[in-house]
Amino acid sequence: MKAILLTFVGLLSVAAPAFAAQCQLNPVTIPTEWLTLKNSCRNSMRRQIQEEVKAALQYLAMGAHFSKDNINRPGFAQLFFDAASEEREHAMKLIEYLLMRGELTSDVSSLIQIGEPELKQWVSGVEALEHALNMETEVTKSIRTVIVNCENDDSYNHYHLVDYLTGEFLQEQFKGQRDLAGKASTLKKMIERHDALGEFMFDKKLMGMNI
Repeated sequence: MKAILLTFVGLLSVAAPAFAAQCQLNPVTIPTEWLTLKNSCRNSMRRQIQEEVKAALQYLAMGAHFSKDNINRPGFAQLFFDAASEEREHAMKLIEYLLMRGELTSDVSSLIQIGEPELKQWVSGVEALEHALNMETEVTKSIRTVIVNCENDDSYNHYHLVDYLTGEFLQEQFKGQRDLAGKASTLKKMIERHDALGEFMFDKKLMGMNI
């Protein structure tokens, strides 16, 4: 057995230089005619990725806020943590699309150069829901800007990307905005009827508890 191991080690030492030589490949040149995303559309997509990541970080901050022991609203916390995951998924979808189109092969560091999330003390669940609704509204406006920039390019109509953003992203944005608006309305009514207990009851409903 020892002899076999020594033989194997010897073969590796002989083959190692060959493996190293194979790993040092010269740069290759491939056709670039298939890279058709123009600057205005491509740059808008990169900015949208930043917006999605920024929204994800903001939702993480909101989830952490409602998780604090002196706040202790686990329903709200889970709502915002789930929203953070959705925003991160949106950013990943946009990145995957750009990769499919041959983009992001260089200079990817700018995708994570975003501002810090807004750290504040939301005085109530209503304020947090309305903040989330306003944030989603801004994200929707940003997506529409991407669509306009990609659709109205004089030299190239990015109809495939426009169709993708319209069907995949705007649909979800509109549903999300309606859901947040409905939650804010319901919570306001519960607080009006039950005062501080209303928010507590609403938090339990967010967790799927029967009250």
